[in-house]
Amino acid sequence: MLEEVKGSGAKGRITESDVQSFVKAVMAGTAQTSAQKAAAPAGAAGGGAFPGLLPWPKVDFEKFGPVERKDLSRIKKISGANLHRNWVTIPHVTNHDDADITELEAFRVQLNKENEKSGIKVTMLAFMIKATVAALKKFPEFNASLDGDTLVLKNYFHIGFAADTPNGLVVPVIRDCDKKGIFQISQEMSELAKKARDGKLGPADMTGGCFSISSLGGIGGTYFTPIINAPEVAIMGVCKSQTRPVWDGKQFAPRLILPLSLSWDHRVIDGAAAARFNVYFASLLADFRRIAL
Repeated sequence: MLEEVKGSGAKGRITESDVQSFVKAVMAGTAQTSAQKAAAPAGAAGGGAFPGLLPWPKVDFEKFGPVERKDLSRIKKISGANLHRNWVTIPHVTNHDDADITELEAFRVQLNKENEKSGIKVTMLAFMIKATVAALKKFPEFNASLDGDTLVLKNYFHIGFAADTPNGLVVPVIRDCDKKGIFQISQEMSELAKKARDGKLGPADMTGGCFSISSLGGIGGTYFTPIINAPEVAIMGVCKSQTRPVWDGKQFAPRLILPLSLSWDHRVIDGAAAARFNVYFASLLADFRRIAL
């Protein structure tokens, strides 16, 4: 590895500081040793390899049966590289919880009936975005990013939401959600989702986020482990709500329950804070009047 270090001393001699700088660059991922380059898998499975990592297996798939090959979309190539980096470099932990959204869902349906002529459809995700803002204000370490050894605490509230498109997943960002109401957030979300499906999102539509929400509510599932969207430090995953029998102290009553999955960066957040965030977030959805407190 020493021959890979560029010397800054007299006649190109390698100094101690040259070695230290090279090691720091390798650890930061901005430089690679020849061993890392040799071990790095190709294509979508590539990315920064770790020392000692086995090479990606080379298989002649046609030996086992007929196949067809399809190039990954541009979005999947970009997002795949980012997701790989985020999963490998961020120490993820995921907390699961449930939110009772029985009353909130009834209120949402009522709002849509009252405003059906406006053309704006309020989704549960709009309420979750407002709940996220309140939770970020109460737990500011979740509205932060790491810059080396410094924690950057943000005083703005830009929330990203995962949007499924024919070419892959993208995360548009709604800005200044603390200054917008449910209807405005719903309208902007609808406009951004359409731009995403049409492939018309620009960089400004997908940058500057503080926190992301990934919703599988329209598909199904119960819980999952969403990958943090760096440089954010947390992401909330939600699945399809289900009616469950819940004991109210006297009897079992049908309640609409929304599964929550909060992934967080353990370098910034600890387990107690994550549990409190989830509990508070669920309490806001259970009784949205708490937003005003």
